[in-house]
Amino acid sequence: MSKQMAIKKTSDERIFDAVVYAIAAVIIIIVLYPLLFIVSASFSDPAKVLNGEVWLLPKGVSLDAYTNILHNDKIWVGYRNTIIYTVVGTVINIIMTILAAYPLSRPDLPGRGAIMVLITLTMFLSGGLIPTYLLVKELGMVNTMWALIVPGAIATYNLIVMRTYFQSSIPWELQEAAHMDGCSNWRLLFSIILPLSKPILAVMLLFYAVGHWNSFFPALIYIRDEALHPLQLVLREILMISQSAAIEGGSVGLEDQILLSESIKFAVIIVSTLPVLIMYPFVQRHFVKGVMIGSIKG
Repeated sequence: MSKQMAIKKTSDERIFDAVVYAIAAVIIIIVLYPLLFIVSASFSDPAKVLNGEVWLLPKGVSLDAYTNILHNDKIWVGYRNTIIYTVVGTVINIIMTILAAYPLSRPDLPGRGAIMVLITLTMFLSGGLIPTYLLVKELGMVNTMWALIVPGAIATYNLIVMRTYFQSSIPWELQEAAHMDGCSNWRLLFSIILPLSKPILAVMLLFYAVGHWNSFFPALIYIRDEALHPLQLVLREILMISQSAAIEGGSVGLEDQILLSESIKFAVIIVSTLPVLIMYPFVQRHFVKGVMIGSIKG
């Protein structure tokens, strides 16, 4: 009787595992197929893409879209600017978030509950675009890189996640013992807290870096000088110009212009997302652990 139950249980587990794997496979296909299609379409003959002949693999391989984009000097200027904005902005974001989250995680901070309430309110209440623009203008940051970095130096959600991680994953008794041994607050932060916080630091690094890399609206509002445009704004301009040329190109070569603009659309997506896709595997191992602990505990 017990042997039959064991066999039945094993059979049930196999069925369950098969269902789980089937659902996971469907989800993977749903997530990956759009990306594979975009990659294939960017390398394919745009006429075949518009005719619906491209499903998975490229057809009529063509590099015209990438040649058109990468021979544009503005692309490299945009890449340089975006790399600078992303690196400088992420470093400032991480430093500011740590310096705010660590004190708020300590139970001996007077009034930390009231401070957290005020900080949380900023997620729901905002001055709006016009007051923010006027403030940035009064601070003399319009048409500078600081207009893209300083107003978002700390993201409230990221601050709460990091504070929760410090509070729930690093025992307060450990910090008290370090203080009893003569450890200062700064040494405690750099020698104990941060080395134990690699998962949440990886999460913050990815969140902030991707946010800076994909950002285009603040640059659209605050940046006037084309030499300071980030990559996303440059790609937006290239896409708009190619589509405008397709519409106004006249009867001669009109079809070629339309096809090229369609191909450029897919190539622009690849050019703008490739660095993020390359970076993600290096922080993925810490990312899952950090975001789960930081957002669920406490």
